[in-house]
Amino acid sequence: MTDPHPPRRVFSPAREEAQVANQPTSSPQTEDPAYRLAFQDMDFLLREDLRPVRFQLELLKPDLLLDEAKIASTLVIYGSARIPEPEHADALIAAASTDSQRTVAERLKAKSKYYVEARKLAQIASRVEPDPDGTKHFVVCSGGGPSIMEAANRGADDEGRESIGLNIVLPHEQLPNPYVTPHLSFQFHYFSLRKMHFLIRARAVAVFPGGFGTFDECFELLTLIQTGKIKPVPIVLFGRDFWNRVVNFEALVEEGVISADDLNLFTIVETAEEAWDYICARYAHDEALQPRG
Repeated sequence: MTDPHPPRRVFSPAREEAQVANQPTSSPQTEDPAYRLAFQDMDFLLREDLRPVRFQLELLKPDLLLDEAKIASTLVIYGSARIPEPEHADALIAAASTDSQRTVAERLKAKSKYYVEARKLAQIASRVEPDPDGTKHFVVCSGGGPSIMEAANRGADDEGRESIGLNIVLPHEQLPNPYVTPHLSFQFHYFSLRKMHFLIRARAVAVFPGGFGTFDECFELLTLIQTGKIKPVPIVLFGRDFWNRVVNFEALVEEGVISADDLNLFTIVETAEEAWDYICARYAHDEALQPRG
């Protein structure tokens, strides 16, 4: 007599139950919203009381899918949604109708070189080979939008590698850029959960010139490291002229609101190669995370 092999489960899968539940015999009871399965009842799930459940779902869904994709670590790239690709920069200047608009357009054109550097950095990071079991490191992760974010996902696509896009619902429509890997393209309602997913797997972060959103992500990351909430990771800020003009880091030290050591939490670079060399130097002790071949 052979040993018995018990079934893996005795309850019907939720998917099967849901299909049955969607084909009820019509009656006053089955037609009432109260009769819907709770996890299929959108009116119920969208109630104010269910916010904690929605938080949990928005944390869990991307985490499970990224685990299934065997993504162990990411290179996060933050940056403006307004900096043009170099080929499109002149069109901005041509469209300017006032002197102030023309000045802004010219400044954006000057920063278009960072589109190239973001794309190049993503290409370099995407050459890190997976582990023998398929586990992936330094997978490019962006906000999924245009401009610098597009350049990041585009660089990974150039190398035939996957990349992540963490999009957010905004009042105006914002589609994922076309270079995000479709099964790694996520949409968030809660900014806080999106921020969590930027950093859960982040093992290096590149911050390109940007506005409020870029500053928000950058300074929150610096604060988390400064306060010991997360372990230090390599952080590179692209563009000395930009950062020295818009943020006086030394003045923050002089004013006593940060310490001189806090300036060591990041480094400022100009090129993708310089950034990658810095990241590699920080991880020199861990050969498993170095590019192969």
